[in-house]
Amino acid sequence: MISRSKSGADFLQLSFGDVPAGGLASWLASQLRAAISDGRLPIGSRLPPTRVLAAELQVSRGVVTEAYQRLTEDGHIAGRGRAGTTVVAAPLDDTTTSPANPGDGRARPAAGGGSAADGGSAHGAGTGSGGGAAGAVVGEPGLDVFDAMRAVPARLDLTPGVPDLAAFPRAAWLKAERAVLDDLAAAEFGYGEPAGTPRLRRAVATWLARNRGIKADPDDLIIVAGVAQALGLIAQVLKDEGTTELAVEDPGSLGSRQHLQNHGMRTTPIPVDADGLCVDQLRATGARVVLATPAHQFPMGVVLGGERRRQLIQWAAEGGLIVEDDYDAEHRYDRPPVPALRAMLSDRVIYTGSVSKLLAPSLRIGWMLPPPQYKDALIRAKRLADLGNASLPQLVLAQLMDSGDLERQLRYVRRRHRQRRDAIIDAIGNHLPTATVHGAAAGLHLTITFDTPLDDVALARTALALGVKTQPLSWHAQTPTPPGLVLGYAARTPTALTEAITTLATALQQTTNKDR
Repeated sequence: MISRSKSGADFLQLSFGDVPAGGLASWLASQLRAAISDGRLPIGSRLPPTRVLAAELQVSRGVVTEAYQRLTEDGHIAGRGRAGTTVVAAPLDDTTTSPANPGDGRARPAAGGGSAADGGSAHGAGTGSGGGAAGAVVGEPGLDVFDAMRAVPARLDLTPGVPDLAAFPRAAWLKAERAVLDDLAAAEFGYGEPAGTPRLRRAVATWLARNRGIKADPDDLIIVAGVAQALGLIAQVLKDEGTTELAVEDPGSLGSRQHLQNHGMRTTPIPVDADGLCVDQLRATGARVVLATPAHQFPMGVVLGGERRRQLIQWAAEGGLIVEDDYDAEHRYDRPPVPALRAMLSDRVIYTGSVSKLLAPSLRIGWMLPPPQYKDALIRAKRLADLGNASLPQLVLAQLMDSGDLERQLRYVRRRHRQRRDAIIDAIGNHLPTATVHGAAAGLHLTITFDTPLDDVALARTALALGVKTQPLSWHAQTPTPPGLVLGYAARTPTALTEAITTLATALQQTTNKDR
């Protein structure tokens, strides 16, 4: 029998050489990624069938299947049925390891700032210490911090707020698009309503009633370009009526604060504890508007407790206004669903949501459900911002919702996300036993904190230098907070998550050794 060290394929002149048995899939994935990056495998080219390539390399088919799966999850290749597996996107300049030192070699930059699950603080435009890629992890994150982080390649990207993009329902989306185009009148290719197409507003109203317990009139909904735009429009309308202060959870979303501050809002920090937003401290500030993530607080993951909900509803009933960011409430694993605040107090809550965590951030489709007194002003602001979202994607999403395909997709990704959540928790228990895990019962991310004195920015910077991209918890806080990391897990496989946590353990050791 021919030994594995002498096996090889004509395709890309692949030869395993001295790669250890446990690293075959990682090695093959890195070789294919490099070939896509340097143009040897241009977009549109087909890869050999897994069975054929496995036979040529004299390895199990599972090795090739795993390598292809990794590139599929990164969005570099895609299965095309009878057309085979095809290259669909090229990575940035390849920075994966060499065959002599195989690594996972996967992640490329993922999504960055936006709404609650993305992140951070607008403390200033500082450019922290550290050179090279790791220098993107700064101590004082400015408005460009997410762009800088997105541009940095990393083998293992744990950026929070990113769903399983490889699971996007391409076939269902194409089917819905064909159905829409078959029935679309010529006039519907023109400018649409600033508030959104009536069909999508009806579909969203049905979705909210079925999945979030919210009774909404479709005419009251406003379709927006994600929660990020919703926050900007809300800040603009509130400022026009004389409000310049908006209380936020602390720690809370860096990206959300940046959007609010960009529109001239002061973001007053309100502490978060194990029961969520501390309403008594909200009252003490005198603020009349608060941004909250009650179903799954970002980044700590706690659910707003029953007594706190009653306190917050009472605060709003006395004249306060709640901006509810319901950014990933559908993704839950170990707990029953949590009703939206909007379902309990419709006239004092501006509800916001999107499909960024359900399908993909690139769709830029979200919604607002404001109280009647804010509806007209928000529609005017939306009209002046962009004349309304593009109509065709709205209609396709409505078709996806009406057909039941979106609910089927949610059930599918929830299973995948649960497996990945379980894998990262197991890995943390095995490799980071001193870390405390927060917010694991739901969502697309979890947060870990450490009891020992530690610079979490330095930890995240060291981790990035070792190939793992994550965000320090301190980025999301305006006041001192325990050191920690915010870890997105939905977009990575269980194997990759285990490797990432192992690498973080090494980074933790290196960071604490430096501090001594």
